[in-house]
Amino acid sequence: MRLRLFPSTVLGKRTLADLYCLRSDFLRTAPQKPLSKVPQARRSFATEASQQSKPDQGVPKPPPSIGDSKKSNDSELSKTQGESVKSEHGTSADLSPTDWEDNPDLSISQFSDLPSKYFGANQHMIINEEFKEALRQILWQFRAPIRYAFAYGSGVFTQSGSSDSSARTSCHSSPPEAIEKVQKSGHKMIDFIFGVSHTQHWHSLNLHQYRDHYSAIGSLGSYSVSKVQDSWGAGVYFNPYVTVNGTLIKYGVVNLDTLCRDLSEWETLYLAGRLQKPVKILRDHPGVRVANQINLLSAVRTALLLLPPDFTEQDLYATIAGISYLGDPRMALPAENPRKVINIVAGQITNFRRLYKPLIEQLPNLTFNDSRTSSGEWDLDESVNAKLAQDMDPIRRGNMVRRLPKRFREKLYFEYQAKYSIPRGEFNKMLEACADEDPSRIRRREGTPFDRRIAQDHENGGLKQELEQVIRKTIRWPSTVQSIKSFMTAGFSRSWRYAKAKREKARAGERDKAAEMVTKDEEKEPDKPPDDGKDKDKKLQ
Repeated sequence: MRLRLFPSTVLGKRTLADLYCLRSDFLRTAPQKPLSKVPQARRSFATEASQQSKPDQGVPKPPPSIGDSKKSNDSELSKTQGESVKSEHGTSADLSPTDWEDNPDLSISQFSDLPSKYFGANQHMIINEEFKEALRQILWQFRAPIRYAFAYGSGVFTQSGSSDSSARTSCHSSPPEAIEKVQKSGHKMIDFIFGVSHTQHWHSLNLHQYRDHYSAIGSLGSYSVSKVQDSWGAGVYFNPYVTVNGTLIKYGVVNLDTLCRDLSEWETLYLAGRLQKPVKILRDHPGVRVANQINLLSAVRTALLLLPPDFTEQDLYATIAGISYLGDPRMALPAENPRKVINIVAGQITNFRRLYKPLIEQLPNLTFNDSRTSSGEWDLDESVNAKLAQDMDPIRRGNMVRRLPKRFREKLYFEYQAKYSIPRGEFNKMLEACADEDPSRIRRREGTPFDRRIAQDHENGGLKQELEQVIRKTIRWPSTVQSIKSFMTAGFSRSWRYAKAKREKARAGERDKAAEMVTKDEEKEPDKPPDDGKDKDKKLQ
């Protein structure tokens, strides 16, 4: 067995246990294991912590079908979430250990520390088992430790609408058979996000293994690469159009702290927006799972504040999916399909149900208002577009405003300070009353009079307009800088190829939109009787 030694310039004051998040007892006992088990330990040592080395570690088992909403998965999830959402009734209750949303612990490192056994099971989408294993095999090709990973986009999940011309021929050199079967004739690049603990060390290992994945910035070393990643944009470093295990992929690297902060506080909404849509989690992390559950609940609440009292499932999911595209500069250029949100929701309605149905059923101010939902297997039916209704009570809506993510909510408060011309001193007192950071004040986050005033705003576009403005401001700058950074990190040729593919998708979407408008116009025109010339003769007479 070969043992890689790290120079002191790499390790610094950290030990191998710190770098790989291993327990000290693992390092002490590893040499005493039987020889037959050494390769497995070596593989874990080279990829991630031993507690997470198994591919299925942290994934709730058995994964229930979407229709089994009354089975243990959703019932356990419901018990966990029930306490956290009951305060939207406008009443206070005693805190209990299940109040995970009011007192989230994002520092947990064991899945046994989650609020319940099946907590966050709704985040795990069910896909073809062979395809899932093929995606996981791609992760195993990286020697650098990956703590959290998910695959997303049209290369993993089906989207409605016409495919772009670039997908007509295979973009993969020699992909596994499972990927060919799932993507069929429309082969597409597969997108990944990798969550890592130590950014510079991760890039140091990856540069040694895959120097060709990096642009000229890689020549400057791992310090420069990590500096570019963490200092600019949304904190993600992308390497697009690289081939791993015979498959063309794009992968982004993000620090776990940056990921959890964006999920729980909506600092940039760059990664939080991606995880508000169905993704396939390939390697899970307990802290990220808690943070993402907060993100999903926040997405539902934001959508409810944007929607009328009555709406449909597709309205809800389209509003949620559209949050991350509101301030995206690619939608304005245009460098993205204008029908992107519609295509995502229409092609993945059952996945959206799996993601959000347990949350919908637990929010006290939101209910399904459709007789079709009484049947046991309705959530498997893609043709069903169930109706929903929300309670517009100002107290409950004020509580929803109060429970928006911290950074995002502060921006909304500043918007209303300007709108209502609130003096700075008075505004600072209101902010102090809404503070969440004081650990000595163990209380539920319930709406203040200021939150209820915001929730009842109908003046000049009202709350909907102000929320959309805050979303745009949150997303626009980080997303713009991230796009500019991607040209540097990917290199000119790969960036041009990526931009060209996006432009082709935008044109395809514009053609589909134009064709749909023509079809609607034709349907509106009444059928005209055939012109036999009699009307013309009457006019002449």
